[in-house]
Amino acid sequence: MKTYKVGVIGGTGMVGQRFVTLMEHHPWFTLTAIAASPRSAGKTYEEAVAGRWAMKTPIPEQAKSMVVLDAQADVEKIAGMVDFVFCAVDMKKEEIRALEERYAKAECPVVSNNSAHRWTEDVPMVVPELNAAHIEVIPAQRARLGTKRGFIAVKSNCSIQSYAPLLTPLMLAGYDVERVLVCTYQAISGAGKTFERWPEMVDNLIPYIGGEEEKSEQEPLKVWGKVEGGKIVKAEGPAITAQCFRVAVSDGHTAAVFVKFAPGKKPTEEQIKTLWKDFKGRAQELNLPSAPKQFIHYFEEPDRPQARLDRDLEGGMAISAGRLRPDSQYDYKFVGLSHNTLRGAAGGAVLLAELLCAEGYMDRQ
Repeated sequence: MKTYKVGVIGGTGMVGQRFVTLMEHHPWFTLTAIAASPRSAGKTYEEAVAGRWAMKTPIPEQAKSMVVLDAQADVEKIAGMVDFVFCAVDMKKEEIRALEERYAKAECPVVSNNSAHRWTEDVPMVVPELNAAHIEVIPAQRARLGTKRGFIAVKSNCSIQSYAPLLTPLMLAGYDVERVLVCTYQAISGAGKTFERWPEMVDNLIPYIGGEEEKSEQEPLKVWGKVEGGKIVKAEGPAITAQCFRVAVSDGHTAAVFVKFAPGKKPTEEQIKTLWKDFKGRAQELNLPSAPKQFIHYFEEPDRPQARLDRDLEGGMAISAGRLRPDSQYDYKFVGLSHNTLRGAAGGAVLLAELLCAEGYMDRQ
């Protein structure tokens, strides 16, 4: 596989830091540029993140001495240095939308961790195992933007990674999921925090995360939608209702899921477990570097999955499931778990970039 020069826009924040660490030993991607806000621009990366490095591993040696560029002032310069960029900036949504389009119009593809473009109709929001075909909308987006190479692709919200991958194999097998109730228990790193920076989260649970319930209910419908007429048309169902909590966990989003099937369309427990075990997506077919070999791991133990024990499965890119059992009001209930800053954020975006490279969308014309 050829190698690609990569930039990280918003490289000093928690997700940006994760991108930088994931580039360190990547077989296809070479970190070439890091950009952030004007207050970090001109500093070395080591200076820019001093006192706020949130990763468990040290700053990669290659990144330490890189001079941080200005994410907004240096768009053309960065576009000339790289083959594509990852974007994880902390700005207002309208500002993010404008910035990402500037990079795309500078003929620099953007793989975004941000939510700003998730509902733009011709921007694919992709979990590579679930809806890889949605990248086929990119030519229509390029036509709208007036670009040859530039485009924007986004990953979905971190919370849906803990349950949408578990529902998808059932739906693809013809089992008609009618209604879903999900309660998510989300780690503090999803807010870009550590316990040192957010001590009030120790021994605490907050029953509200702004905008998260709406994302959790709606984003799976775009993932399950279809490309039609140069845009992505979201699925009409299943109906999802969600409640989202911030909990005292460093990494790992857990979901308690309740599922109701249409009459006559209900699988057995063993059929569900078999579908989970055997499920593979385009990421596995292509053997992408960041793709887990086993996408879904089911635990028979009644006290699994657990965030501390299971979030790092397959480099944090696998989905864990457990406690599948009948429910008195729905048909079944179960628990899902995903690593929110790996599978749910930077790692998921890296996997999406690998998919785009493997399918030829990052190649220069």
